[in-house]
Amino acid sequence: MATVISSLKPKAVTKRLLAALPDRAREVLIARYGLGDKTDPLTLEAIGKRYGITRERVRQIENYAIATIQKSEAFENEAAAFAALAEYVDSLGGVISEESLLASVAKDESTRNHIHFLLVLGNQFTRKKEDSEFAHRWYTDEKLAEQVQNALRSVYKNLGDDDLIPESELFDTFLSELRDLNQRYRDEEILRRWLSLSKGIGQNPLGEWGLAASPNVRAKGMRDYAYLAIKRHGSPMHFTEVAKAINELFNRRAHTATCHNELIKDDRFVLVGRGLYALSEWGYSTGVVKEVIREILKNEGPLTRDEIIDRVRKERYVKDNTILVNLQDSSVFARGKDGRYTLA
Repeated sequence: MATVISSLKPKAVTKRLLAALPDRAREVLIARYGLGDKTDPLTLEAIGKRYGITRERVRQIENYAIATIQKSEAFENEAAAFAALAEYVDSLGGVISEESLLASVAKDESTRNHIHFLLVLGNQFTRKKEDSEFAHRWYTDEKLAEQVQNALRSVYKNLGDDDLIPESELFDTFLSELRDLNQRYRDEEILRRWLSLSKGIGQNPLGEWGLAASPNVRAKGMRDYAYLAIKRHGSPMHFTEVAKAINELFNRRAHTATCHNELIKDDRFVLVGRGLYALSEWGYSTGVVKEVIREILKNEGPLTRDEIIDRVRKERYVKDNTILVNLQDSSVFARGKDGRYTLA
């Protein structure tokens, strides 16, 4: 579909359309949409100062100019160009953020401005302004746009603060909300574009999805990157390994000593062995071995030595002898005649 845009020749199309206007109306549109040598679109106020008129008068001229073009013979003659552009938008999913759409058509700002102007003119295209839920977006099918937006709301609503979901799993969840979706839209790239419409859902550097506001998605500091590194690893890591993983996965320098200090300060991490850190969400409890034994006996009641070793080893990467030494503290633990241990 990229060939559709290249064959469209948007600058030539807009030149023919602008020719239908009187001079000042044409100049206002060129300045307003960055269609000339200067590609930065001007505000209503800036254009007003240029001509010594109010911003409201500039708005009236802009609206008049657009309406004049849409009623002109030149506009009718460019029907094929607008149809080709509509076909292109549909190939991208039929509803797409303005940023993604313009980024897909060209690398240079000038061509993007001309495509944007054609979108504004074309009757096939509807633009929705950015709001609290979604980014600026264009669509060619109102029913489809509403369906996608409702599905995004549902996905967002069902995400927890700390959820991180693999992309394939999120795609399945998203598609389950899009009932009777046309087969041509069941494409990973299209689904990814639709997900990017939501301001509440985001993707982290490892490709996992979650709430955009979560530090698990919008990683900012070393602690957030450490969390993602350990979560990706799936089991406890030594702080030196965590620092190395941050360097390799995210291309960010992480000094081992600094990494260790940051891990200590964050409740998301639990020290489970000499320099070994796990995620607290995995069920590991905080505290030294003696405190872990105390918590286990408090929750489960009397246990044998082997049972205690088994439970502690699930919480800490320590030797059996370290556990047995802690059990000898008679001020904390008592051994019954049956050989089982309880709290003293």
